[in-house]
Amino acid sequence: MASFVPTKQFLGAPSSSDVGSYRLGSLQLPSKLSSSNLHILFRPSHPKRLEIQAAGNTYGNYFRVTTFGESHGGGVGCVIDGCPPRLPLSESDMQVELDRRRPGQSRITTPRKETDTCKISSGIADGLTTGSPIKVEVPNTDQRGNDYSEMSQAYRPSHADATYDFKYGVRSVQGGGRSSARETIGRVAAGAVAKKILKLYSGTEVLAYVSQVHQVVLPEDWIDHQTVTLEQIESNIVRCPDPEYAEKMIAAIDAVRVRGDSVGGVVTCIVRNVPRGLGTPVFDKLEAELAKACMSLPATKGFEFGSGFGGTFMTGSKHNDEFYMDEHGRIRTRTNRSGGIQGGISNGEVINMKIAFKPTSTIARKQQTVTRDKHDTELIARGRHDPCVVPRAVPMVEAMVALALVDQLMAHYAQCMLFPINPALQEPLQSSTPESAEVTL
Repeated sequence: MASFVPTKQFLGAPSSSDVGSYRLGSLQLPSKLSSSNLHILFRPSHPKRLEIQAAGNTYGNYFRVTTFGESHGGGVGCVIDGCPPRLPLSESDMQVELDRRRPGQSRITTPRKETDTCKISSGIADGLTTGSPIKVEVPNTDQRGNDYSEMSQAYRPSHADATYDFKYGVRSVQGGGRSSARETIGRVAAGAVAKKILKLYSGTEVLAYVSQVHQVVLPEDWIDHQTVTLEQIESNIVRCPDPEYAEKMIAAIDAVRVRGDSVGGVVTCIVRNVPRGLGTPVFDKLEAELAKACMSLPATKGFEFGSGFGGTFMTGSKHNDEFYMDEHGRIRTRTNRSGGIQGGISNGEVINMKIAFKPTSTIARKQQTVTRDKHDTELIARGRHDPCVVPRAVPMVEAMVALALVDQLMAHYAQCMLFPINPALQEPLQSSTPESAEVTL
């Protein structure tokens, strides 16, 4: 609203000859008023220019992770805020997970050669976290920006090239910039910290494996989720714990790789020894948080939890997980079609989910597209890309699931562990097993 203020002349104020031409609502200013003692503050009729700022680069409320960097920039990494102090942590903890994610592992992954060697530059003192932000950096050493010269003008079909331009009006062309899977380095590094917290605090273990490549599908319940190990998953280049199906999956990827094409697949993720009570009702249900975390990964197109879509073919009497008392006096469920979560809250059973990944968008085959200046054209994309993303997506899924669980663990601890628990209904969050570690300073 315009107002009257006695003030000195200022730049852009109306002159005395202009005063009589301004109206405030229905009030006509008398032209005899002098501008020496009366001025009008007014809003310009044109809208203010707004500046677009990038967002959506941070995940978590209590254990917060911000990733940074582009695929062919100087490097990538993350900043972890909210990590509990006195956690034993080193670069080697992260490097193990980054080595599982890095390119150039085998013939069925991108041939880009990167060591993905990480460096922690803050938040650690004498091998322990200090409670301050932890910055992790990984340099890009095998950059080939010229491989993307054609893509600076033509949009790759089903990639993020066009939508980034639609949103921001500018984008990093080389390697897709932030839309590249190389952004996930920061997630995997942070996920290594989250996995360590879960393991030390409650003995919780997060494992993922490839359960489908193209039309090769691992049969349901083929893998025992109570006993499957990381060693079984890592025993082959496709990360399927069953050797027979692993060979079939590798053959399916090889078949399209030599033709310059790509295929998709499914990653199954399980979580064992989950504390009860994680997640909250309504909007922040645990499965909803897990879905958001996993679906934020590049190339994801589907998410199933527990019985998933298959449960729609069952009746309630067949689908319900009946309760019973086990030999240790704990309430358990005989089946686990709920996937370890009921009412949005973890019940202590194994959490299980499936994440679908589409075929890699960038392929070495001629495709129809348009240019940035809106002309039809053809494109054969260059660069180095995975013929199937699912083998390298395994540690990425584990990382995002771990990040979601740690964030929920800290939220639950803050709300529900402030006062003594009700031992008749609740259990301590911390594991009573030897896997739980105590750090002595």
